[in-house]
Formats: sequence, C-alpha cells, structure tokens
Amino acid sequence: MVDVGGKPQSRRRARARALVEMRPATASKLAELPKGDALTTAQLAGIMAAKRTSDLVPLCHPLPLTAIDVHVAIVENGAEIDASVETTAQTGVEMEALVAASVAALTIYDMAKAVDDSMVVREVRLLEKTKEEV
Repeated sequence: MVDVGGKPQSRRRARARALVEMRPATASKLAELPKGDALTTAQLAGIMAAKRTSDLVPLCHPLPLTAIDVHVAIVENGAEIDASVETTAQTGVEMEALVAASVAALTIYDMAKAVDDSMVVREVRLLEKTKEEV
C-alpha cells in the first residue's frame, strides 16, 4: 500500500456512474421483478459495497466514510446508477464511488437476468473528485 501517513487530512468527494442497458419493458418493471424491487436493492448493495471497498480491491486503504449516496434511475435505455462518496482522510474515495456504482449495476443485472438476456453493464466511470482543506 502507498504510505499516506505524512499527508494532511482533507475532505474528499468522488462521484461515479454506471449504466445497465436493457429493454424498455424490463426497465419499466425493475421495481417489481420476481426477485423483488431491483431499484431499492441496488441502492442498498451500492452503499454496502462502498463500505467494503478495501476488502474487495487489493492495496486499497480502508477509509472512514462520512457519506454515501447511491441513486438509481430509470432512463430511456435502462437504469443509470450515480454514486457519491465522501470522507475526511489522507487519500481519496474514487474507488469507493466506482465500486458502489459497479455493484449496484451488477445487482440490477442479477435481479433482472431471468427476464432480459440482452442486458449490458456499460460506462462505469468516475465523473468527478474533489479535495478541500479541513
């Protein structure tokens, strides 16, 4: 792991997004799939994943997260996940935001795969990161 012990603490934020492309009929049923409400389940999965990022990604620092927000929205071609994560620490939260968006997308995929075999997880990407002195 990279030594961040000498760095000052700062307030850090990161935002990531993922898209799960699917048929419009599938997207309209995400809240009432046979496995349950994929929108709420994906939101919870993303939050839980952000908290476990250092367990999933080797050499990633465990961080005290101060805020996690995962929003799942139905869009024209599927579902879009927007994940925001914050901390006050010596290193950033990009990985936590990316993991949150990715796991939320995979949760939707898992819950809807029985009704739509055309789904594709796309465009997992970091949208922004910020750092402010505390």
